[in-house]
Amino acid sequence: MSFWDEKIEFIDRHDLEKLQLERLQQTVARALRAPYYRRVLGEKGITADSVTSLDHIRDLPFTTKEDLRTETNDDFLAVPMSEVVRVHVSSGTTGTPTSIFHSQADIDAWSDLMARCLCMAGMTKNDVFQNMTGYGLFTGGLGLHYGAERLGALVIPAGTGNSRRQLMLMKRFGTTAIHIIPSYALKLLDTLHDMGVDPKKELNLRLAVIGAEPHSSGAKKRIEDGYGVRTANSYGLSEMNGPGVGFECPHQTGLHIWEDNYILEVIDPSTLEPVEPGVIGEVVMTTLKRQAMPLLRYRTRDLAMIIPEPCPCGRTHRQLSRIKGRADDMLILKGVNIFPIQVERVLMDMPETGQTYLILLDKEGSIDTMTVQVEMGESLVGKPAETVNKVASRLTRLLRDEILISPKVELVAPGALPSSEGKAVRVIDRRPPEDETA
Repeated sequence: MSFWDEKIEFIDRHDLEKLQLERLQQTVARALRAPYYRRVLGEKGITADSVTSLDHIRDLPFTTKEDLRTETNDDFLAVPMSEVVRVHVSSGTTGTPTSIFHSQADIDAWSDLMARCLCMAGMTKNDVFQNMTGYGLFTGGLGLHYGAERLGALVIPAGTGNSRRQLMLMKRFGTTAIHIIPSYALKLLDTLHDMGVDPKKELNLRLAVIGAEPHSSGAKKRIEDGYGVRTANSYGLSEMNGPGVGFECPHQTGLHIWEDNYILEVIDPSTLEPVEPGVIGEVVMTTLKRQAMPLLRYRTRDLAMIIPEPCPCGRTHRQLSRIKGRADDMLILKGVNIFPIQVERVLMDMPETGQTYLILLDKEGSIDTMTVQVEMGESLVGKPAETVNKVASRLTRLLRDEILISPKVELVAPGALPSSEGKAVRVIDRRPPEDETA
């Protein structure tokens, strides 16, 4: 079994919770140096000394993305700007991007955390790691890059896109591990197939780190089968550093959340009360080692559950399920709550479908409608229209069973749908805005 920090990864739960309390008190003390928290904690009379148990975390206020957007850049800073060495900015896919500041101590701690994740997943200093995600403001590229270098692996900072160059680099340097967004991993498989390349026979890949967007177990299996690799799911968000908040070990029973760096809560997003392990709710995170910009009870909007059972690997940090979706992504059609990942789950379990799909929302009169466009798989290309229609009908039935409404299903030619080298756009809402004066 591989481990980076045996003492902390297998720490006794009692000792871990004692460490969490010490670091929570330190975090509250640091947060009080930031104008925003000095104001909101002061209103509640909260000080570091008033936090005497982990249960007292529920006395702390929630922090939301809207809070980060509406305050000025330095309202959340707990150190002078002169001590800040880097700023990352979130993708802004759900609104105005947020800025997250890091001190040198933050960057060093993040690098160690990423090395811990990669080591747990099975990477070593002998691996050749090709980082195929974006650099710059996006945290995923630099986060994994620094962690792999800290581990001692040879790092290829390939960045996104240019599939032919990616292939050239993999062949030239004998790449054994990659970091890639799931949607691009699936699209790249189609590209390699069109180029006549069999990844399992012509490349040396053995591990793929995937993350940055929700994906189904079916998509994960397609990546593993297509490349002949084991995957490790990475969970993170810019507000918590980026990747490295949670990671899969080889047992793949869940995402180990590093509780020496974060306090994990899962709450009912309506009542804001905690839910029991095994119940899906909204993930809430508190940083425990962040120096420049500590965040208290940050509402991630990610939906998941704490896995009640311990992991067979023996690590004592609790596990989170794979992200089921985002509260921001929920669609409401005909009174039914639908998450795009539910659609993906059905499509990726169908061998006749390709890797790319799109959900189109329209309105016919006063009725909301959904059309699911999905590219045909290789086995369906060239088949008679009758065969294609039968597959579409079967998909409609399966989707109805999953999402409780019957969408229109359109099977289109491979390559017909737009693709992205970044986070995939899966939903296009073409419905006219509601008339607020009606």
